[in-house]
Amino acid sequence: MILVVGSANLDFVIRTPVIPAAGETVLGRDYRAFPGGKGANQAVACARAGAVPTAMALALGEDGFAAVLESSLREAGVTPHIMRTNKRSTGVAFICVSEDAENAIVVCAGANDVLSPDVLPPLDDFTHVLLQLETPLSTVTEVARAAKEKGLQVVLNAAPAQPLPAELLALLDVLIVNELELQVVAGKTGSVESLLRHIDVPLVVVTLGGKGCQARHGDRLLAQPGFVVPVVDTTAAGDTFCGVLTATLAAGGSVDEGLKAANAAAALACTRHGAQPSIPTQAELRAFLAQPQRLV
Repeated sequence: MILVVGSANLDFVIRTPVIPAAGETVLGRDYRAFPGGKGANQAVACARAGAVPTAMALALGEDGFAAVLESSLREAGVTPHIMRTNKRSTGVAFICVSEDAENAIVVCAGANDVLSPDVLPPLDDFTHVLLQLETPLSTVTEVARAAKEKGLQVVLNAAPAQPLPAELLALLDVLIVNELELQVVAGKTGSVESLLRHIDVPLVVVTLGGKGCQARHGDRLLAQPGFVVPVVDTTAAGDTFCGVLTATLAAGGSVDEGLKAANAAAALACTRHGAQPSIPTQAELRAFLAQPQRLV
């Protein structure tokens, strides 16, 4: 069973021809609101695409947005443990998606900024905890420490990018980053392979967008090519990857199986609009993997 501890936002998504540059005004073509937030997206991916029992500890304001986010989690099969606050509004994100499926995101953390370990349920029934960096780093570190003391596997998606204290790195079993985040955590530049070896975590995974991913598991270097799909929106692809990889490992799958399933689920998410609405079910993921696929 997986416990996700992290952020939940309501995403306001505007589709535009291009991502606006500084000082530029661009006319949008479509607007919708979707449940999102890295933590909530990853929880939905664990439960929906990974099909593993999943709970989530999160913070919400006392406003209308909170009900939308809680409902989305419950509909996906996630059990929420909610810290409610009347001092902050529910988190929101403003996302601009261009015609070539790239995005630019501004997040207002709101209630996510006050998430504390006090909201944690008893950890005895869980095997894995999945964390991100859209909530206070002190909370992330305390949760990782509490999980480690209980014998849980600790998974961190180090996003958004920021340097990590040595005490947090020492608590991790799995670290998931993109190429920029890899450099920030490593504190240096270099090839992906050299940086994977530089970070002292048992399993380090770096996502490479449409090119797939690379990983170091112990002394072994792994590579999983990306899947060729018609891309319409990359929002939540990385979160889908994190959730499915964690769920595969929690279900007893190998690292190789997890990387393949996570890449495939992320590719499927790119074929749909929105964050949580884009995350495939396990049946959809299995059907996709059962068909011949083009690899990058």
